Amino acid sequence: MKFAINKFLLASVLLAVAVAAATAGTLPTTVDVKQGAALQSRGALLIDVREANEYTEGHVPGSTLIPLGQLQQRLPEIAGYKNQPVAVICRSGSRSAKAVKLLEQAGFSAAVNVEGGMNAWRKAGLPVVTGAASR
Repeated sequence: MKFAINKFLLASVLLAVAVAAATAGTLPTTVDVKQGAALQSRGALLIDVREANEYTEGHVPGSTLIPLGQLQQRLPEIAGYKNQPVAVICRSGSRSAKAVKLLEQAGFSAAVNVEGGMNAWRKAGLPVVTGAASR
């Protein structure tokens, strides 16, 4: 019970910091995997910018697959998130950093890179599922 309360408090604090930072226009451009998971659990869109075969091998439950090479063309699909938190993940954090820059240039005000990507996500013991993206 105490652990559940502490976990809830941590998630609440992370969300409050993210909301306050977004409101102030100073949302960090990078978050760690636990902060990324907390953002997603509070309704943030989590975009995986790896290729479909990488995604099939293991991805964050509830994430949306939009490979980096398709992101520009698929921006209309996620336009409703322009003023909401969007977390972006890849294998290691490199492609997702490029995706965050592209999102910022397209007017997304609260896009963040999940530092370390799926490598760090797995290492942290966070949930991973396999299988193809549903569309």
